[in-house]
Amino acid sequence: MPLLPLEPFVFPEHIFSDLAPDVPSMEPWWALHTRPRAEKSLARRLLRRQVPFFLPICKRVWRNRGRTHCSFVPLFPGYVFLQGDNQAVYKTLETKLVARVLPVENQRQLHADLARVYCLIATGAPLAPEERLQPGAIVEITSGPLRGLEGKILRRGKQLKLIVEVQFLQRGVSVEIEIWMIHPRSTAATIANVGA
Repeated sequence: MPLLPLEPFVFPEHIFSDLAPDVPSMEPWWALHTRPRAEKSLARRLLRRQVPFFLPICKRVWRNRGRTHCSFVPLFPGYVFLQGDNQAVYKTLETKLVARVLPVENQRQLHADLARVYCLIATGAPLAPEERLQPGAIVEITSGPLRGLEGKILRRGKQLKLIVEVQFLQRGVSVEIEIWMIHPRSTAATIANVGA
């Protein structure tokens, strides 16, 4: 049983399906660097004000005194992504929960990265944040619930992990996969030479 139930982490729910990232009428993305531990509070306020946002989250499970607990925590602590014009940015500053507003130069790349992270969250698979991104072979998932996603593949011991990067933050999120689910994107990228 979660300590707190899952709250809306994206608004509107179709934010990644309505428009292609290269459509000129799409509102720009902004990265909001929040005050410490203020991500969920900011997301609640943005939801109340009907401002489009995305707060990437993951489920964290732990045991304490023989009981299992879980909660939903930000994948990228300190960051909420806002989609909107300058007026929407001004509304977020009024909350006093934002330390800095970071403009995004490569809108198309950030939209694509966030859409892939959203797809991973939507599968319900156990996710892990990745702060130290390493080089890896680029692959496409061809089978299973992650079909169609692209990312880097890394081998960690016996585990094979798909890492989806958010290049703007230089961070990512990983999920464990099986080798039969993937196809290399180039002939140079083979799973055999993926680093341990």
